[in-house]
Formats: sequence, C-alpha cells, structure tokens
Amino acid sequence: MDLTGWAFWLPLIWAVLIATAVFLYVCMDGFDLGIGILFPFLPEKRDRDVAVNSVAPVWDGNETWLVLGGGGLFAVFPLAYAVILPALYMPLILMLLALIFRGVAFEMRFRAETHTQQMWWDRAFSWGSTVAAFTQGIALGAFVQGINVSGRSYAGGWWDWVTPFSLLTGVALVIGYGLLGACWLLWKTEGPLHRRAVELAWPFAVATVAAIVAVSAIMPFLQPAFRARWFQFPNLLLAAPVPLLVAFLIWRFFHALREDTGKGGMADVRPFLLTLALFGISYVGLGVSMWPMIVPPAFNIWQAAAPPSSQAFLLVGAAVLIPIILTYTAYVYWIFRGKVTHESGYH
Repeated sequence: MDLTGWAFWLPLIWAVLIATAVFLYVCMDGFDLGIGILFPFLPEKRDRDVAVNSVAPVWDGNETWLVLGGGGLFAVFPLAYAVILPALYMPLILMLLALIFRGVAFEMRFRAETHTQQMWWDRAFSWGSTVAAFTQGIALGAFVQGINVSGRSYAGGWWDWVTPFSLLTGVALVIGYGLLGACWLLWKTEGPLHRRAVELAWPFAVATVAAIVAVSAIMPFLQPAFRARWFQFPNLLLAAPVPLLVAFLIWRFFHALREDTGKGGMADVRPFLLTLALFGISYVGLGVSMWPMIVPPAFNIWQAAAPPSSQAFLLVGAAVLIPIILTYTAYVYWIFRGKVTHESGYH
C-alpha cells in the first residue's frame, strides 16, 4: 500500500475531522439528551418547561454533527462503513427511533391540553432521551471491543453487540449525559431549578467518575494492542498524561461545584466547561487506545479509505461546509445566551 504524499495525509485529515464531528455531537447533543434523562428528577412542570426551553433554540442544530460524522464515514471510509453498520444495525436503529420519538415529544408536550397528556409526553421525552443515550453507549462499547471480520465483510452474529462491556458503556453514557444536562441547567437557570441542578450534579458526577474508572480498567484487556498502548514502554510514557489530566479535571470539577456555583457569571458555567473537558480527555484516551484502527482490530484508516481523488473532492466541500456550520452554531448560542426563566421561554 502506497502511504506517501496525499495517500497518507488525506485519510489522516478525514479521521481527525470525523472524530471531531463525533465529539462535538457528544458535547452538544449530550446535554440536551441529559435534560430528558433528568426529567424524572424534576417533579415540577414549571421546572421541566424551563429545562426544555433552555435547549429549544439549539437542539436541532446539535444533531448536525451526527449527520456529518456518519456521512463522512460513508463517503471517505466506505469499507469501515460497510463493516460497522451490519455489526451495529440494531443499536443504531433503536437510537434513531428514540431520537425521532424524543423529537416528537419535545414539541408535542407544549401542545398537551390536559395534565394526563402532558405527563405522557414528558415521559416520552424522557424515555426517548434515555434510550438514545443508552444505545449510543452500547454502539460505542460494541465498536471498541472489536468487530468480527472475514476478508472485507462483517462475519459476526446478530447479537454480538450485546456484551457486558457494551451494556456498561451504555449505562456510563446515560450517566455522563445526565451530568452534562445537570451542569447545563446549573449554567442556564436560576432560583430553585438552579439549586436543584446543583443537587443532581453531585450524584451524577460521582457515578460518572465511577463509570470512567470501570470502563478505563476494562478497556486495556479488550485487545492486545490496547494493553500495549497503556502498559508497555515507551507508549506508557506517552499515555500517562491522560489519566493524570482526568484526575486533575475531576478534582477541579468537584471544587467548582462545591465552592463556585450560585455566584453567576463564569462561576456557573465552570462546572459545565470542566465536564466537557473531562469528556474530551476521556475521548482522547479512547483515541490513544485505538489509533490508527477504524475497525478494530481488522482495518486501519488507510486500509479503509476511499481513493485519494474522492477524499480530496469531498474535502473541498467540507472546507466550505464546516465553517458555515461552526459560524451558524456559534451565532445561535450567542443569540440565546444568558439565563432562561419561565417568563422568557422560547416556546
């Protein structure tokens, strides 16, 4: 295989772009899925209305990054797409159905004419959010633990995605999204709902830390290549900053949650930013384990890539499209900045 010039750099550039798109989706759609996950812990309708209104202007655009990541995988790494999709059909289909179910409930809850209708639409919103987060985590776990490949095709069974590890990552992502949702509410609300967000952030933060420790302890034993990255020299020296940064961010998060919240300004946004940073470092740790595999353990990014001419053509389009998406996203977040109250709701 020729890995000189553009044949080397184009798959690398696209791998970074797709990985970035997936991470932006996790960050942006994570907190609005987290709002739905927190619904059972918000007994007051008034609080649930404010929570939904806090994400109403941005939630549609957040899912753009999921489309970009999936579309990029299909166009640039067709072999990876052809192998990963059959392996993960069921969790991905369930995820898409849950997102649709949740999206309908998001709008319909504001049109409910009776208390009973309101209650069921709220439950639908919460269930859809939780199932979407859980199936995303299952898909991640099933992908990381490895896909059974024969030649250039998926050779596993229909239920290979159901394993103890994939179920663990499913639960972990639900908890992590719940923490993101709580920290988003901590930033965007005030009064009783703000205090309730602080109360919810504590147990979700402790559970998130426990989930990170559990997943991190298991991952090196899923693949020999993972163990080599974390436990053998000189790789050990290169990977060591990741757990150290995770520990530092956890310490800073709990300090911010205990000392700084309720003061307004950066004090309220700090726990949210630290949670995003914790997700980011955990994502880097995942990349350290897997690089450069795109279908572990069968194919790396160069083996799964489309011809360089196709990648270059698509990169021109991405160079135009991605700045537009980023500009629009930044503009929307800026326009709808500030605290959200029941009187100033979006709906």
